[in-house]
Amino acid sequence: MTGPDAANDDPPAEHIAFEEFRNGLPHGRFRVIVNPALAQPFVAARVNVVPVAIAVIGCGVAGALAGYPVLGALLVAAGILLRRLVKRQAAKILLHLASTQAPTYDEATTNGVMEVQRRS
Repeated sequence: MTGPDAANDDPPAEHIAFEEFRNGLPHGRFRVIVNPALAQPFVAARVNVVPVAIAVIGCGVAGALAGYPVLGALLVAAGILLRRLVKRQAAKILLHLASTQAPTYDEATTNGVMEVQRRS
């Protein structure tokens, strides 16, 4: 087959069990491909970064209103930086979570957030 669909003729990736993935990953037995567009919201939801950031920002606003503007500004900045840090490091965080938690590994591989291939 030629044309734009020719690249999609790859055979489906085999499913690799979590235990095998966890034991083989440190030895370099697998190639892990993370979709960054899907990893960012997946990791943000998995680690509950939005509620934590909102709580930290809220405490910062409350501190600023209570007469501690420096502390309030630091907490607001920390809440904003927390979300950006998780967004920037989403692939690394996902790899860590997937290598330690079976439900995260299963959900990430099933939903196309992460693909695991054997090294040849």
